[in-house]
Amino acid sequence: MTDLVLALDVGGTKIAGGLVDRSGAVRRAARVATPTEDAELTWRAVVDVVEQVLEGETVAGVGIACAGPVDAVAGSASPINLPAWQGFPLRDRVSALLPGVPVELAGDGPCMALGEHWLGAGQGSRFMVGLVVSTGVGGGLVLGGRPFGGRTGNAGHLGHVVVEPDGEPCTCGGRGCAETVAGGPRMVAWARKQGWQGPEHADAAHLAAAALTGEELPKAAYERAGHAVGLAIAATAAVCDLDVAVVGGGVAQAGDLLFDPIRRTISIHCGLSYLDGLRVEPARLGGQAGLVGAAALVLQP
Repeated sequence: MTDLVLALDVGGTKIAGGLVDRSGAVRRAARVATPTEDAELTWRAVVDVVEQVLEGETVAGVGIACAGPVDAVAGSASPINLPAWQGFPLRDRVSALLPGVPVELAGDGPCMALGEHWLGAGQGSRFMVGLVVSTGVGGGLVLGGRPFGGRTGNAGHLGHVVVEPDGEPCTCGGRGCAETVAGGPRMVAWARKQGWQGPEHADAAHLAAAALTGEELPKAAYERAGHAVGLAIAATAAVCDLDVAVVGGGVAQAGDLLFDPIRRTISIHCGLSYLDGLRVEPARLGGQAGLVGAAALVLQP
């Protein structure tokens, strides 16, 4: 029996795949840009990644991390950043490619959390949240040492905790979600609205570079983002009695620019005695967290 599983990480900008062994090591990997304009083109890209990774290899199972929302019960995906995929039967489609092989599906946030809990910054914790702060803000929960997806598999989606009740409209249909403040494009848009004169195609990395040179508006954008993420963590910690929050994603690559306001916000808003010692840690697995977590759906059922 092979000890390898196929892990897939499907998002709005990239589709990644890897062969992962029982130690969590990614033995072989492939990655393509996500074609977002047509559902079948997106699916074809998934197939291409599967073929590149497998190269005729037999696997014991398939784990899929997909941008959400997902329906882990039905096996379907309706990613906000992939409008062509609404109710897309992703698990069944992958199962048809590999008949007889078990296939598990979860959101990319829960898979990031599971990967970090297994091999990253969350090792040894029993109650943790993992966050991806990037173009959007996603997350997932590990409770009692086990992944917790809730009714449909979407529990822990901290990006849609409301942090500004009268804030900006969100792609989810609500207002004032953490994602509207801490998502990279939203940070840049806010800074520009305040008068920042950054490069034409600036992203959160440009903001971070400018902040590190002392520019006040980019620093303020990171302060706002960290405050929003800290509020979302504080609310989730109070509900779930957490011991650690692991934060990764492109925006988190700015380090203390984001983590300092997160930790300050938590120190103010986590006053309950059972939240003493709540830690905030940078993610360790980088871009492989989703693949490792997807593999864990099979290797650590």
